[in-house]
Amino acid sequence: MEPQGSPLSRAPGPHFLLLLLLLLLLLFAPSPATPQRLPLDPGGGALGGAAPEYAHSVRLDGDIVLGGLFPVHARGDRGAPCGELKKEKGIHRLEAMMFAIDLINKDPDLLPNVTLGARVLDTCSRDTYALEQSLTFVQALIEKDGSDVRCANGDPPVFAKPDKIVGVIGASASSVSIMVANILRLFKIPQISYASTAPELSDNTRYDFFSRVVPPDSYQAQAMMDIVTAMGWNYVSTLASEGNYGESGVEAFVQISRETGGVCIAQSLKIPREPRPGEFDKIIRRLLETSNARAVIMFANEDDIRRVLDAARRNNQTGHFLWVGSDSWGSKISPVIGQERVAEGAITILPKRASVDAFDRYFRSRSLSNNRRNVWFAEFWEENFNCKLGMHGKRPGSPKKCTGLEKVGRDSSYEQEGKVQFVMDAVYAMAHALHRMHRQRCHGNPGFCQDMADNIDGKELLSHIRAVSFNGSANTPVVFNENGDAPGRYDIFQYQITNRSTPEYRVIGTWTNKLYLNVDSMRWRRGDSSLPSSVCSVPCRTGERKKVVKGVPCCWHCERCEGYHYQASEFTCELCPYEMRPDANRTGCVPIPIVKLEWHSPWAVIPVFISMLGIVATSFVVVTFVRYNDTPIVRASGREMSYVLLTGIFLCYAITFLMIAAPDVGVCSFRRIFLGLGMCFSYAALLTKTNRIHRIFEQGKKSVTAPRFISPASQLAITFSLISVQLLGVFVWFAVDPPHTVVDYGEQRTQDPASARGVLKCDISDLSLICSLGYSILLMVTCTVYAIKTRGVPETFNEAKPIGFTMYTTCIVWLAFIPIFFGTSQSAERMYIQTTTLTVSLSLSASVSLGLLYMPKVYVILLHPEQNVPKRKRSFKAIVTAAAMSGKLGQKGGDRPNGEVKTELCDSMETNSEAVRSSLITLVNKLGFVRSF
Repeated sequence: MEPQGSPLSRAPGPHFLLLLLLLLLLLFAPSPATPQRLPLDPGGGALGGAAPEYAHSVRLDGDIVLGGLFPVHARGDRGAPCGELKKEKGIHRLEAMMFAIDLINKDPDLLPNVTLGARVLDTCSRDTYALEQSLTFVQALIEKDGSDVRCANGDPPVFAKPDKIVGVIGASASSVSIMVANILRLFKIPQISYASTAPELSDNTRYDFFSRVVPPDSYQAQAMMDIVTAMGWNYVSTLASEGNYGESGVEAFVQISRETGGVCIAQSLKIPREPRPGEFDKIIRRLLETSNARAVIMFANEDDIRRVLDAARRNNQTGHFLWVGSDSWGSKISPVIGQERVAEGAITILPKRASVDAFDRYFRSRSLSNNRRNVWFAEFWEENFNCKLGMHGKRPGSPKKCTGLEKVGRDSSYEQEGKVQFVMDAVYAMAHALHRMHRQRCHGNPGFCQDMADNIDGKELLSHIRAVSFNGSANTPVVFNENGDAPGRYDIFQYQITNRSTPEYRVIGTWTNKLYLNVDSMRWRRGDSSLPSSVCSVPCRTGERKKVVKGVPCCWHCERCEGYHYQASEFTCELCPYEMRPDANRTGCVPIPIVKLEWHSPWAVIPVFISMLGIVATSFVVVTFVRYNDTPIVRASGREMSYVLLTGIFLCYAITFLMIAAPDVGVCSFRRIFLGLGMCFSYAALLTKTNRIHRIFEQGKKSVTAPRFISPASQLAITFSLISVQLLGVFVWFAVDPPHTVVDYGEQRTQDPASARGVLKCDISDLSLICSLGYSILLMVTCTVYAIKTRGVPETFNEAKPIGFTMYTTCIVWLAFIPIFFGTSQSAERMYIQTTTLTVSLSLSASVSLGLLYMPKVYVILLHPEQNVPKRKRSFKAIVTAAAMSGKLGQKGGDRPNGEVKTELCDSMETNSEAVRSSLITLVNKLGFVRSF
């Protein structure tokens, strides 16, 4: 498309005001004379002898006359309507129309015996100027009132009859086509453009007589969007030349990006129609404000493209921007001349086309002598061969004179302009529509019948245009949809620089409602084949979610899914189920590994080692006691109670193995039973012993009558009664909460999920543990109290003081156990620390009892058997008497002041010594005490 435009093209109101003004001028002005067609003679004069004047139209006579609008000249500067000649866009296209008319007039099957003529105008690449010129096309349709006009001699004026234009080929720029279409629709003159691609022209309610053989920019914008998506770019800027082409093209691209999503517009910049100095440097600086948006979508004319590339080069941004150009860039050389490095890698789009070989032969054969019908051909000759045609030439400063013998393609470079095919297709589309009308109006008769000569209805012709279908000049189908648009077919080019060839545009893909892109054939700066990026934010890594920047969906911050969260979707993190943790990539959840205390763990090895030593030692004591069961020491120790106590010590050691064994229902059941049972056996026996000693000596102070329940049978009954309370509590626990295993995921639920473990254990809470051990601890405390009460018993009697030392030490062990056990409840190593602490505490308690109560006896039994013999009972009685008297002394001393104690004691001993001694001796004899070792 030709990217020039006017703000007027956007509001129909000003159009009609301008049109009405021009029509009024046309109605009341004399008909313009037919423009002169005076090509210059190489000899210096005008061909035909006329003055050297450059006319602004070409006229070919015919039965049916078509209008033509071409940008033969560029826009003029400083108020001038026209500027320099445009060789390719102007002359090539104009010649393509005349060549197509020549072919049609020679074709016996298309409009037979009907001659097509032409009236071709120069738009000078300016929409307002083109509107003035296009009034020529409607002159024949306006009736002029000459009643008030008289010639100098008084005769009425004779108006030259203008050509009746039945259809118009053009224009090139969308802005020109829009301006012209507004006036042509008023007179129902169909129009077929060969280059205008503005989406606005697809509006069939406003431009109902407009058609085109090129696809609209809405297709082009879709193709460019598909390219951007295929390249993986989601953050781009747009750059448009001011005017309908640029602005509507960018608008279509932005609209598609909003509808499809996935591509965000970083900046949308506009190049002013009349840019001020430094404007393009400012544009480059603004594009660099969003440096991540390297891709720049350009809907701009070739002059603006060239100046943008030059500004990028001046600002040292060669290789930074990734240009994506519309069909206004296409495969043109002019925008990239001298800017090859800056333009390297640019992707451009162009309606699918093919070179028309017949036109090449035709154009190369054109010369000044055989192409007099083209009034601008002499100017083209001078421009093309860089010479001067006589004294009236347009290039007065040219160093050489044209000979007229120069040849296109031999003495100058030649390459067919890209829109030649479409110009010819537009002319043929009009001819095919006229042919269909001719068959209907003239009933198949050759020649121009009167029915068509009288009236060619524009609306009828339009219907025939929309219905045509034929293979065009490049053997591609030419059809129109209901809006007069051609189907979208594009070639995708890339401007590449390789070491083996000069810079060139290479076809890298096509688009026909779908993109086909050969990414492997693409080359970027210095031949690099890796795809460059144009993204606002790099893709998040696995396990990270996108936190989108508000209002810019293509920009985001990546946030790691922390803790026990995993990446549930692109934008969310969710918490794993309690028994699971995120996998290594945090894209899902996996079960948390389940652990238990292993036998080989250091936390288990030490308790097991202590327990094994204790079991061996306990077994040794039991064996020793059984072997020496009838010796005085064993008998004095209370054989029955000693075996009960040793059983409890053995159970205290054995519970270690149950605490470390892999939890199951059986192990959990035995844990409940034996956890407190060993301590219960031990402290129930010790409590019974200390209570017996206390009662004996308390009773001895009062009378010689023996206390009740001091026989071995009674002692066993008391002991097992105390033990039964523990068993009863365990059985109630079994009934209320049957034993089972649980996996505790909270115990080792660390902040780092990789370290998290589920602990397989028995369902025994800290409260249940306290209750299970609480009764045994109560027995232990009670036993300690009795040990304190019996601390005054003579050391040679029984085990009161060893029991006391045992209980004091045991209390210290369990006082240390409580803070260690419960103070580590929040530790990740809780299971190991608490199990080890509990088992070691039980083993230490058992070891204290075993060491203080039984090891001295085993020592005497095995190493000093001479001491394991009965002693005289007299000594025992004397000691008991002394103990009784010392107790009484202590009691009296507490009631008397100092100085009175001794007197009273002596008095008491003198009066009562005999009675007390006889009572204690009688009691001891009845109890059968022997001396303790």
